[in-house]
Amino acid sequence: MKVCIAEKPSVAKDIAEVLGAKQRRDGFYEGNGYQVTWTFGHFCTLKEPHDYYEQWRFWRLEDLPMIPSGFGIKLIENSGVQRQFKIIEQLVQESEEVINCGDAGQEGELIQRWVLLKAKCAVPVKRLWISSLTEEAIREGFQKLKEAEQYNNLYAAGSARAIGDWLLGMNATRLFTKKFAQGKVVLSIGRVQTPTLAMIVQRQKEINAFVSEEYWELKTIYRETEFTAAIDRLKNIDKANKGLEYLKQHPFEITSFERKEGKEGNPRLFDLTALQVEANKKYAYSADDTLKHVQSLYEKKLVTYPRVDTTYLSEDLHPKIAGIMEDLTPYKALIAPILANPIPKLKSVFDDKKVTDHHAIIPTGMYPEGLHLDEKRIYDLIARRFIAAFYPECKIANTTVLGKVGQVPFKATGKQILEPGWKEVYANDVTEKKEGEEEEEKILPVFVAGESGPHQPKVHKGKTTPPKPYTEATLLRAMETAGKQVEDEEMRELLKDNGIGRPSTRANIIETLFRRKYIEKKKKNIFATQTGMDLIDTIQSELLKSPELTGTWERKLRLIEKGEYAMETFKQELIEMVTDLTREVKTSSYKVITIAPDAPPPPEPKPKAAVVIEELKCPKCKTHTVKKGNTAYGCSNYSVCGFKLPFEVLGKKLTDKQITDLLNKGKTGKIKGLKVPGSDTEKEARLVFNADFNLGME
Repeated sequence: MKVCIAEKPSVAKDIAEVLGAKQRRDGFYEGNGYQVTWTFGHFCTLKEPHDYYEQWRFWRLEDLPMIPSGFGIKLIENSGVQRQFKIIEQLVQESEEVINCGDAGQEGELIQRWVLLKAKCAVPVKRLWISSLTEEAIREGFQKLKEAEQYNNLYAAGSARAIGDWLLGMNATRLFTKKFAQGKVVLSIGRVQTPTLAMIVQRQKEINAFVSEEYWELKTIYRETEFTAAIDRLKNIDKANKGLEYLKQHPFEITSFERKEGKEGNPRLFDLTALQVEANKKYAYSADDTLKHVQSLYEKKLVTYPRVDTTYLSEDLHPKIAGIMEDLTPYKALIAPILANPIPKLKSVFDDKKVTDHHAIIPTGMYPEGLHLDEKRIYDLIARRFIAAFYPECKIANTTVLGKVGQVPFKATGKQILEPGWKEVYANDVTEKKEGEEEEEKILPVFVAGESGPHQPKVHKGKTTPPKPYTEATLLRAMETAGKQVEDEEMRELLKDNGIGRPSTRANIIETLFRRKYIEKKKKNIFATQTGMDLIDTIQSELLKSPELTGTWERKLRLIEKGEYAMETFKQELIEMVTDLTREVKTSSYKVITIAPDAPPPPEPKPKAAVVIEELKCPKCKTHTVKKGNTAYGCSNYSVCGFKLPFEVLGKKLTDKQITDLLNKGKTGKIKGLKVPGSDTEKEARLVFNADFNLGME
């Protein structure tokens, strides 16, 4: 029997359907010589400090640095995980071959390898490597299964990343907390989160230190066109008024009129970061929300694998593009001009050298049905960007007009769209702009050098403005380029190897900083809190907070992935760094850091497996699973069984853990603030099922 292990139940179901494994068993599908089972994301994690030595359970400076002689893994402490793992373990032990069907990326590889390691897999392992979950892609993937050994470097990079994060996170967090924190405050330090916070703090300091200054500019209107004096801004009103009087005494004269035709290149296909940037700019979606929406679209077979960092397609996809286009029926009118001719093999779209494990995010061609608004918006962004990539370039004319009034030079610029090209795809979308494009189309009349005439001069008063605070869009770009301000798309591609974090992890890093109250959001803007600023000020080591240095670690991880750098070398470098850092901090002194008492950050977070409640058995009939509705979970055989568990009970919205406890154990832990029916009083109590599976308080 061949055992396939997918990363999610929904993916396992799709794979089982294609393979003909149609018999549903407890925790897997079976049939046609296959057993298809699943994880729910991370099942294993690196062991915690106290798993190595009992004294490491306690946070003491004298025990630092903690450097295990070897790193081990363990199952996450979750009843659902442990139950499903036993099923996987038994299937693996009895199998003739295992097929790793995890998500085709570094994190997916790590999740599955750790599960197989924990299950003591001793049989041959193959790898399913696909970029979409359509039936055609799954079928083709099984016809071209890879040897697991081909992905050993990918696994090594994932392991090195996890070990590096453990070494730095566990040691530095305890080190700074015990040295500088007051009371129960935990100062969280991370390989990626700390330099990200440092960028935000640096920008915050620039904003706080900024002193706005007034300035005056000389402007004039000639032939209904506004010209600005091409001189330094004036620092006082007297000079401006003298300039204005001078301008009134002289006519306006055109000295030069230049009109250059050019092209605006098509927008690149989306990688994950670019999609998150666009969704934040256009819909104010957080990076995390965009990742969830596009992941859902991927699992619904509507788009290709999303956790990618390339904006190119592999050249072997070229023959399939027309077919995908033809299937995008909601965009039929936009696609018709493309399909009127053979699809061009554009260098800006197809490049094998720019594609590693996966290509850019594109639609699969499946019809997008039953999507909620957020998913529709993300799908529309991806589909239009895909279509726009194959349209003609946008032809423009840039006009520069120079003039003078007496001896004062003036200038006006304008831009005219001659042929919209790819911009037709966004003709009804006024929010769509290429990155860095701010000005609307400004058409200037035709001027002739030497012409002159009367004009209406004026003084314009302005104020200098501080640097703009980060939004999630600009922060994601800064993480991608290790803090460098880069507008050019090709240059950004070159810097990606040195970016901090990976496309799939950056959203979580930003959410972690929010959760720990190191940063906060006001409208779309991100600001550092006082705690975040104090933490960065306390860290003297540039290694910990420099985006460029963190970017070099990220580049080494990518080299490990390519087989060009040794995992053991990377680990030793981090051990040396942690050892030096510990020595430095133990002997240093700085102010104590406090934090708002109502919002302490959580201590040493552990990776949590997603609680897949829909995989739990109905406690009433004990036969069927529960199913999520709009306001409650209910038995999947509700019409017969009748079991229902509301999301909100006695004025409290239940957490996933509380719902899981009720379904597994029949009761929750103590919950504060439960409202007593028929009164305004509140109690701390457990929720329990009675004999009829109705909820009561205990």
